[in-house]
Amino acid sequence: MGKSKQTGNHKSDKKKNIAKTWKTKRRTKDLDQIHCDMKPTNAAKLLKQEVDYDVTGSAQHYCLHCARYFVDLKTMKEHFRTKVHKKRLRQLRDEPYTQAEAERAAGMGSYVPAKTVEVQTQPVEEDMD
Repeated sequence: MGKSKQTGNHKSDKKKNIAKTWKTKRRTKDLDQIHCDMKPTNAAKLLKQEVDYDVTGSAQHYCLHCARYFVDLKTMKEHFRTKVHKKRLRQLRDEPYTQAEAERAAGMGSYVPAKTVEVQTQPVEEDMD
């Protein structure tokens, strides 16, 4: 007989859901939400936000594709050259999954191959201070 695994004790309720805590701590936006943000009307609002001192960099330096705020313009430019940003651009090339596509996959229509969307890094304005 082996020793039973202890799942927690009465005093430490924090430790019981530690896996769930770590999974949701650094959760970012999903790809379909980012596709919605990339529409011209939403993108203009996100890239030209009002000054908000509660957000990193006063909400002035925002990567639209990764849904991240940066401290300054230099840091954002460095981010554009990273593997994480380039991987996110590759992921965003695929068109988001829709209900119509789900119905076609279930046999309620003819197959239409997924389209690719042209995604490029957002333009950066140099005169921002």
